[in-house]
Amino acid sequence: MSSEPSELRPETRTVHLPQPQLHGSRPIAVPLYQTSGFVFDDPAVFADGMGRPDGAFVYGRLSNPTVRSLEEAVAGLEGGVGAVATGSGMGAINSVLLGLLKPGDHLIAQKPLYGGTAAMINDLAGRFQISVSYVPEDDPAALRAAVRPETRLVYLETIANPVTQVADLPGMCAVAREKGLISVVDNTFASPILCRPLEHGADIVVHSTTKYLSGHTDVLGGIAVFASEELYRKVWHFAVELGATADPFAAWLTLRGIQTLPLRMERHCFNTRELATRLDGHPAVSAVHWPGLPSHPSHELATKLLPDFGGVFSFDLVGGRAAGERFMSAVRLALLAPSLGGVETLILHPATTSHRSLTAEELARHGIGEGTVRVAVGIEHIEDLWADFAQALS
Repeated sequence: MSSEPSELRPETRTVHLPQPQLHGSRPIAVPLYQTSGFVFDDPAVFADGMGRPDGAFVYGRLSNPTVRSLEEAVAGLEGGVGAVATGSGMGAINSVLLGLLKPGDHLIAQKPLYGGTAAMINDLAGRFQISVSYVPEDDPAALRAAVRPETRLVYLETIANPVTQVADLPGMCAVAREKGLISVVDNTFASPILCRPLEHGADIVVHSTTKYLSGHTDVLGGIAVFASEELYRKVWHFAVELGATADPFAAWLTLRGIQTLPLRMERHCFNTRELATRLDGHPAVSAVHWPGLPSHPSHELATKLLPDFGGVFSFDLVGGRAAGERFMSAVRLALLAPSLGGVETLILHPATTSHRSLTAEELARHGIGEGTVRVAVGIEHIEDLWADFAQALS
């Protein structure tokens, strides 16, 4: 390419992905290296590749050319020095938390969290004597007040699951940096197209690549991106020991998806704006949770932080859980299914699915009601989507 990678905008970077260099040429598409290991002529090169993430390709649990292309691509999109791809989003989160925390440490997390992450943090607290404090996602003063001598890490989500509160990344990461803490941000809901947390002071960014990065509901994967070489290598060593490594075929499919990420995000956001706006004020709907609406508590912050507001929203129906169940049974085009970020529109009931591990008190703390419905908006024609929602609401 004629331009240096650092000069390229995300819309261009997603098309021109890192490629393996061959003898005087390179492939147009990243090849799939479906092999468990690699053969060596030089024992020293073999030994060197066993100990670092940027060495020779040795064994699939340590490194693979297709997986490394994915790691370099996402690290480039996020502005990091390196990345560790894993077999799932929770694999990335667990690699970071387990790789950096030890018994006796203190973790500070924002109050609204993805249910799987909340369950993992509860497990850390119970089994490894890691104490946990929760603070609002947009309150740097509360974060500063919660810091203890043993505090090690701060965990945030750019856009929270499922009621879409937006974290004050510049403010919260500044406090973390001031106090010498590691800040970790789950950027799955925003993708690197809407937000790059490292630019706001974060140390580590995690994604479920299952979602927007792959984008076609056919991949399970995760990735962690690092602002510093030290953290990158430390977590890589632990992830290798944990066995959380990404599969090359999943990495290959994710690379294919990344090339259309900017186009898909534009359509996701457009459709979400239309659906959320039309539902807001509908007589069957008591509340709509999407930061693009002026009524959302994160709207002002989101307007400053994000160019658009994401492809996921939730809403509460008049009539609570019974009304939510009726709606989810009545939709015809939207699919009742887990996950998000694919081309199709998916709906679910967070209290009994994504956040089922939380108690009633914890659900209330996360802003999730018995009648809350989460919508991961796809790229279908908006009028077809609205017709489906309208008939289900009626």
